[in-house]
Amino acid sequence: MTETHTWRLRVELDDSPGVLARITTRLAARDCNVLALSILPVPSGVVDELVVQAAPDVPPAELVREIRAEGGRCLGITHADVRDLVDPPTAALRAAALAIEDPYAAPEALRVLLGADSVSFEHGAPGDVLDGGHRVIVDLGDGATVAARRGWAPFTDVELARAAAFTAMFRQTSADADPPTAVITSDGAGIVLRRGDVSDLDSVSELHARCSARTLFARYHSGVRTLPRRLLYRLLTPPRGRTLLAVCGREVIGIGQLIRTARPEEAEVSLLIEDSWQHKGVGTALLRRLAATARAEGHRELVAWCLPGESGFERAAVRAGIPLSVRQEQGMVRLGLRVGESASEEIRTR
Repeated sequence: MTETHTWRLRVELDDSPGVLARITTRLAARDCNVLALSILPVPSGVVDELVVQAAPDVPPAELVREIRAEGGRCLGITHADVRDLVDPPTAALRAAALAIEDPYAAPEALRVLLGADSVSFEHGAPGDVLDGGHRVIVDLGDGATVAARRGWAPFTDVELARAAAFTAMFRQTSADADPPTAVITSDGAGIVLRRGDVSDLDSVSELHARCSARTLFARYHSGVRTLPRRLLYRLLTPPRGRTLLAVCGREVIGIGQLIRTARPEEAEVSLLIEDSWQHKGVGTALLRRLAATARAEGHRELVAWCLPGESGFERAAVRAGIPLSVRQEQGMVRLGLRVGESASEEIRTR
């Protein structure tokens, strides 16, 4: 079977009868098939979005030339997959369902809705459209703003209107909904994963008091028994990330943190699990949730730093199905978790 390539194009056409038909005829003559067509209103008129399946000997430049031959202007072209065949209303409904079912997945839902390359937490004025329309700041509520980016084509007004409707819906539902998720441990205990905030200061302090010196040393790489209140506050409200808690009853039994680094494709991750709750899947559950959040923010790799001989974090990553690489760096073990890849890939070790 001859391999084909699928492309997503946005074009401006002359407002005259038959232009689109002539373009599709030209593409058919080049053995190309138009799989989907959407019409996006813009201030100057409309933009047509085509999903085109092309033979391997028809490069994207040839598609652009065929459109220009009929007086059209190509605004952007990128690779497409089966998700681009879903009509916009269906994509919007799926994104809304994803965010309602799992509020932590709201950035990923927004990325799907906008067809963005990435969505990352970033400070800014909500509604700002930057970089020539290729970056937009969106308010998810609760003080969280995200930046959606798309390189191949700027966001249109109708897409921004969809995003505004989505975030208004999400803020309303999340204001009334309880976002925590229930998890069953390997021994049948029920725990809850939820975002931490300053109201958890005392509970997190008590968690540290119950942890052994070895567990705390593995997490902080220093001889820590208690954390000052200012550090507990920073632990629960990190300026460049988020903190996820594992709770049983009224006790916090574990903490996971995701911190953005200077490299957009990378974030740092860490876990602290109370001794009596280790080896029960708590760390695995926290890591899965943090990996999903990182993926939604556009990160490709999570980095964790462990002491030589400590294998708990590595076991959690393997059980979570996250491909990883392990190497020694300056007396520490660096774990690189590839959050956007398949769990079936080979896991590389030292």
